[in-house]
Amino acid sequence: MAKNMILIIIASLGICVPKIMQAQQTTAVPFIQIEPDSRSGGMGETGVAIADNVWATFWNPAGLAFQKGSELAMTHTKWLPSLGLSDIWIAHFAYKQPVEDLDGIVAAQLTYLNLGEFNQTSSNGPEVIGTFTGYEMAVAATYSTKLNDQLGIGTSARIIYSHLAPFGAGQEKGSGTSTGFCFDIGLLYRPLVFSIPYIGVDLGKRISFGMNIANIGPKMSYVDRAQADPLPMTLRLGIAYKVLESDYNNINATVEVSRLLVNRYGTSSDEFYKAFFTTWTSGNISEQIRRFDSGLGLEYWYGSPKLIGLRFGYFYEDPREGNRKFMTFGAGLRYDLYGFDFGYISAAESGTPLDGTLRLTLSIGWGGDVN
Repeated sequence: MAKNMILIIIASLGICVPKIMQAQQTTAVPFIQIEPDSRSGGMGETGVAIADNVWATFWNPAGLAFQKGSELAMTHTKWLPSLGLSDIWIAHFAYKQPVEDLDGIVAAQLTYLNLGEFNQTSSNGPEVIGTFTGYEMAVAATYSTKLNDQLGIGTSARIIYSHLAPFGAGQEKGSGTSTGFCFDIGLLYRPLVFSIPYIGVDLGKRISFGMNIANIGPKMSYVDRAQADPLPMTLRLGIAYKVLESDYNNINATVEVSRLLVNRYGTSSDEFYKAFFTTWTSGNISEQIRRFDSGLGLEYWYGSPKLIGLRFGYFYEDPREGNRKFMTFGAGLRYDLYGFDFGYISAAESGTPLDGTLRLTLSIGWGGDVN
């Protein structure tokens, strides 16, 4: 049984196994870090400074403040396909709705990670005495509004449930389930006038700056509080720029950096309100810089209104911090109220199990644009 539990935990960690082994930073429920949409997935896993559709619930809740209309979207992804585990998949659902009485937009998002079916064995041998399914899920509610014409602010509250197994392992107390909560806070700045010093070029209305601190909350545990792990609190910073705007051709470019705000070494771990500060004190400047992941993305749209989109991106993580390096590709179609997007990760050279990941997203928008 203990062996099965280890396999479940490894599968649930997924994207974070290399980082855990090399940087000694462990977090609970890393599935809430998995990017939900094909569009941003095809642009180097970037989205904090764009955040112009319903998936702002994940990337930057402040982005909803600049949007119009309602939108419903869903994404399905076979997770870690290169491992050959066909029953591991993740699905995301999101919905947004303007509310005049609140002077803003409210939204909701559901994430569900299926970890597959496992055999339950007896403590005395390999005899199979039953089966069970592991899964994790999170439900988030979001509110966003404008502070002025240029600055939006948003926040999300999230309830997390992790069901690795319906019982404990070996002599451990507790069970293989855990419940937690967290919240996000984001800012999005879209200046009406923005001039580059000494050059005088006005980039206003074409450039945007985004910031999001996600998964702020207390640690989660399965066995007892002494063995609790922190949530993957994450800082994202990004810049997006509309390189070209015309009736039939539009090009967007974005650059983003992110890092875990987790400080864990040995057997001690700070609570989130301390880790936000102490994570910056462990290591010199060079070590702090390399803990940032980076991504860049390009998107081209043809049509008036938008009809066909093509995307390209690149994601980089320092070899000493996990070594995830991959190129991303994607495309999108828009027709009337409907949108279809796919994103693909190519990472054969870096050896990450993300290689071959294909995201498929469907969206329906009314009263505004589907981006």
